[in-house]
Amino acid sequence: MKLLRKFGYLVGLPVLLILLWWASTLGGTNFFVPKPGILADKLVTVWVGERFVQDVLPSVTRLIIGILLAIVLGTVLGVLVGTIRWLRSLLEPMLEFFRAIPPPVLIPVLMLLIGINDQMKVAVIVSGCIWPVLLNTIEGVRAVDGTLSDSAKTFRITGFHRLRYLVLPSASPQIMAGIRQCLSIGLILMVISEMFASSEGLGFTIVQFQRSFAIPEMWSGIVVLGLIGVVMSFLFQWTERRVLGWYHGLREVEHAE
Repeated sequence: MKLLRKFGYLVGLPVLLILLWWASTLGGTNFFVPKPGILADKLVTVWVGERFVQDVLPSVTRLIIGILLAIVLGTVLGVLVGTIRWLRSLLEPMLEFFRAIPPPVLIPVLMLLIGINDQMKVAVIVSGCIWPVLLNTIEGVRAVDGTLSDSAKTFRITGFHRLRYLVLPSASPQIMAGIRQCLSIGLILMVISEMFASSEGLGFTIVQFQRSFAIPEMWSGIVVLGLIGVVMSFLFQWTERRVLGWYHGLREVEHAE
């Protein structure tokens, strides 16, 4: 019964919105808004098959590589900057400066430095995704409980063991919060990076559909982007429940008291 209720919550609102959409398009035709049946047909005929291999897979591959690189770089640098006080004081103004630069404006610069290739597109994704991970990791490391830190010193837990058993577990809730933010940023930057001097990918194909007035095909590409976002969200929630199982259990106990 609980599983059925969860499934109802999951699909209830999307089904209701599709029904409203279908009802509002009955008896009329709008060039810019296709009917649900036409869109479902284009979703299958356009994206299942050759275009999935040529456009969707390369885009998703670049997105995964960019996000993984941002998570690794952001976590490692965040632990270093958060742990070493003088390094944090030295880098904090520069971090604020670079964080304020919108990643899309770096695309022309990266095109000149790296060239028009997959590496440039991955670099664009990393340049935007790294900041939420980096800044949340720094704050998470800075917020390590003082009592636990003193206890670790008393028991001479230092170096790698302190990082493994104290710093990373304490900072992991904020690191995961940063990763959650970077997923949506990565999806946006994936599309933007493919709109400039590209010949394949989801962003390029959607723009081509728009320029050729293939409106149902364009909407079907937008739906594919939304489905990728939903899959990423579910994968993140599944991973978070396993990485932060201890944290959610602790919060449930605190709220029960």
